[in-house]
Order: sequence, then structure tokens, then C-alpha cells
Amino acid sequence: MNSAHASRRSLLLAAVGSLAAAHAPSARSSDAGRPFLRVRLALAASQSLYHLPLTLADRLGFFRQSGVQLEWLPQESGAKALRMALAGQADVVAGAYEHLFGLHLKGLNYQSFVQMSRTPQVSLGGSTRGGMAWRSGADIRGARLGISALDSTTHWTACQWLFRQGLTGEDVVFVPVGSSQGVMEALRSGSIDALCNPDPVMHWLEQKNDIRLLGDARTLQGTRQLMGGSVPGASLFAHADFFQQHPDRVQALSDGVVQALKWLQTAGLTDILRTVPASHWMGDRAMYLGAFEKLRESYAVNGLVRSEDVTHAWRVHAKLISAFGPKQILPERTFTNIFAQRSANRWLS
Repeated sequence: MNSAHASRRSLLLAAVGSLAAAHAPSARSSDAGRPFLRVRLALAASQSLYHLPLTLADRLGFFRQSGVQLEWLPQESGAKALRMALAGQADVVAGAYEHLFGLHLKGLNYQSFVQMSRTPQVSLGGSTRGGMAWRSGADIRGARLGISALDSTTHWTACQWLFRQGLTGEDVVFVPVGSSQGVMEALRSGSIDALCNPDPVMHWLEQKNDIRLLGDARTLQGTRQLMGGSVPGASLFAHADFFQQHPDRVQALSDGVVQALKWLQTAGLTDILRTVPASHWMGDRAMYLGAFEKLRESYAVNGLVRSEDVTHAWRVHAKLISAFGPKQILPERTFTNIFAQRSANRWLS
């Protein structure tokens, strides 16, 4: 173990050792005594680091302070979360930006209104079961590749990695396995040969030497290499009708997320452990902190969506769907910064 790794491990263990026994309680009552603004929120991998800003906004009372109460609707994939919104069972979706491209291609006016991360925050790895070496991208040809679901960020990120290897989605067999801890059993049992998923699952498998990392869209640098530039990550999005009918709810959600992003900028490792429920740690606090440290830079700073990132993301996405014929959208119509800008002015100034 090199000195840098040893030092980092010591820091993580020190944070674990100093963790107080008590954890911050989840906010459930209004500070001002006024009725809560209720919002039904659909999301996948609810306990993953992908949705850490939401967890923090809830646990630290930022949503309560903003006057909003969430009805959490956890799903096994972003695609399923989106289907809940399309069926009228959810008001807002927390998920990958790529979903907005698909919605606009169908003529559905959904928009992102606050950004939570600046990368897709997923990675792809090949199973080390049976001594598979994974010497080149071609080794994945014919493999069973586990993803959370078709048309999810894990699916599109895997397709982009294949594209960079000179392959297509038809060169593998995509196997929807969800995004919960059960995917680890799918990998170990041999049901799948490779996996694309968010952290902490992927980091845990790396640390246990169950996978060899093949593609990384977690860090800013890794994302730029894989995507050829910067792209937006997870965000909250809803239909334009919801913005018009309930702007107070949208603003309250944006305020809560932006406060959480601000808190993250100065949070220490012990702060993270004191705030995040133990059920999110996968039984290993040091491992969870290691995964968080790798992702820390990927979280958004002020909740604002960058137009140039969206434009680049659409170019990348359009190449992947070109086989379905020429289709065009206006990328700038997939987001609004009105609410996040108000939040930033309020909490970051």
C-alpha cells in the first residue's frame, strides 16, 4: 500500500472512529407551524451517493425549513421513476439528465430546475470471476452487461463506453438488474459478466476486487474522457405544467437542494457519517467514505445548469440514437435556471 493510500485510509478510519453514536433525526414537522407543501418525488437508488444532496436536504432539515414535505417514491431504476411521473403518480423526478432528451423527442415539455451533480456518477466494471483479464474493450463482446434498466443513465453510459471502444449496444446482452445491493449477488452468481451502476455499490465491488474498472463517469476528469467534454448529471425535473401550477413547491425543492450543496462544500467526513443514515453505508463506514471522497468534486456547486454542458450532452446522446433516424430537439428548452438562481441568490450570496 503506498503512502498516499495509507494516509487516505487513516483519515477515513479516523472519521469513523470519531463518529458520535447519535444521528441527525429526519425532519417531520414545520418550523413555522404552516402546512407543508407536499411533493411526490420518484427516484431510483434512493440510498446511493447519487442522491446524497436529497438525503442531506431531508436529514438536515433544509426541506422542512423551505416548507416542503416529500413523499418518497423509490424505484429500481430511473426509467421506472420516470414512468411514475408519466402516469401521474409522481410530481417530480430525481434522475439522469438524459431522460429529458427522450421526453423532448416525444414532445413532452419536462425541464430540469435544479442540478445535483456535474457527472453521471456511474462506472462500468468487468467481473473478475473465473480470472477474466479484460485486457481490451473487445473482451466485453457477447458479455451479459448488467444495468439498472434500459433507457437509464447506466444504460446510456454503458452505450457511450461501448461506442468509444468501437462497439455498439448490439455487441453485448443488456441485463436489467436494478440499482440496489442485490446487483452484487447477480455479479457474483454469474448472472451477469459486467456491471454499470452508481456508488457506493461499484466502489464496494472495486474494493473487494470483484470487478475490474473499465469505464468511469464519476469524476470530472473521467467524465470528460468518456464523454469528450462536460455533461450535466442528476437533477430534479418536472413537467412545465407543474411549474406553472405549483411554483412555490418547485422553489422550495430548489432551496432545499441548494442549501445541501452549500453544506457539502465544507462538510467533513464525520459530518457525512453523522448525517447519512447507517442503512446507506452497506455495512462498511470506511468504504462509504471512500466512495464519497471519490465523488465529492462531482456534486454541483450552486444548482445551476450550464447551457454548454447540456448542448454537449445532447450531441453525445444524439450519436447513440442516430440509428433510429434523424431527430432534433432544442437542448436549451430542457432546463430552466429561474428557481436555482433564486436559491443561489438567497443561500450562496
